[in-house]
Amino acid sequence: MSTITASSKEAYLAEQLARPFIKTAQQEELFHKATILAEGFSKRAQKIDENAEFPFENFEELKQSNYLSLTIPKEYGGKEISLYEYFLIQERIAQGDASTALCIGWHLGVIYDLRVKRKWKEEQFAKLCEMVIKDNKLINRCATEVATGSPTRGGLPATTAVKKGTQWILNGRKSFASMAPGLDFSLITATIEASGEIGIFLVPHENPGLKVESNWNMLGMRGTRSDDLVLENVIVEETALVELEGVHFYAIPNAWLLHSAACFIGVAIAARNYAIIFASEYQPNSLPGPISEVPEVQRKIGEMELELLKARTALYSIADRWDNEPNKRGELGAELGAIKHLVSNSANKVVDWAMRIVGAQSLQQRNPLQRYYRDVRAALHNPPMDDVVITNLAKKALSFQNNND
Repeated sequence: MSTITASSKEAYLAEQLARPFIKTAQQEELFHKATILAEGFSKRAQKIDENAEFPFENFEELKQSNYLSLTIPKEYGGKEISLYEYFLIQERIAQGDASTALCIGWHLGVIYDLRVKRKWKEEQFAKLCEMVIKDNKLINRCATEVATGSPTRGGLPATTAVKKGTQWILNGRKSFASMAPGLDFSLITATIEASGEIGIFLVPHENPGLKVESNWNMLGMRGTRSDDLVLENVIVEETALVELEGVHFYAIPNAWLLHSAACFIGVAIAARNYAIIFASEYQPNSLPGPISEVPEVQRKIGEMELELLKARTALYSIADRWDNEPNKRGELGAELGAIKHLVSNSANKVVDWAMRIVGAQSLQQRNPLQRYYRDVRAALHNPPMDDVVITNLAKKALSFQNNND
């Protein structure tokens, strides 16, 4: 008889699922690091969700393991992991706690984006990298506002920036500021009143006038604490203006945003693993063996496997192309959006199949499946939205008209 414990069963299933996608010694090392962290995070996930509290303990462990510096360039002391490796570890972390994975994914992604596009003055980027490595500083972009909705829709920020001497004065409110209670810096988008340009400002959270309004009260991803940031006459130095939208390499699509897709597929994997273990152990007295022997249950498990296979193959395939064909990155915008659409919808289907296998028990508050269900729904509301993805694919398909006129 097997002596494998429940937790090691889940770890075994996670490793077996990841094995086909681990191709190098570094990927093996990174996956092992993520596995250790995820196993600890899973023990706190229920409490984090129930209390809608920011996972400070999880982030302390991430800091101690040097996780925050993984996307920093080697020249500045980081690991400079690839997009493929970034997705691999985010998927694994999310199996432990989705909120933690999504939050740290934003931090890593901001740095990855700056590394690829080099939008800042080099000394500014070097300084940020130094603060992350030496002091474990956390950063995120904060662009969403209630009045404009997602910044991907093109709305002009209501947050304003006014130049006074050698300083900027910022006023406004940002919503969906993930990991707001734990951030050290935010990249704030603001309309520059004098020119009408959209500026991006690096704002330390310690500056007077910046406060976190604790109003995050969502059904899913509760531990992200994506509260509002309120800026009331926040003063920053002239050099805080680090970017202008529409300038510097914006033709390169934001492949790093697929870290959220990797996170949600991790949630789906956690649900799949729970359902498989449940099916192999649960035996009602009406059956001679566990429900895993029932053809209909096997069909549902097969449906989960099919969704995961197509979603993960697509996700890691495009990450591999991004890493190994940098000269073609500018052509991948529509495909990146399509991958997000495919993965997000597949992740939701997998969790649904898992709950159908487990049955009504999956709705019990102590059962993690109900948390996975609430968390994975958030995937459908992360940009790009499904309608934008479908429209972009159609436009790409129809572009032959312009090329042949």
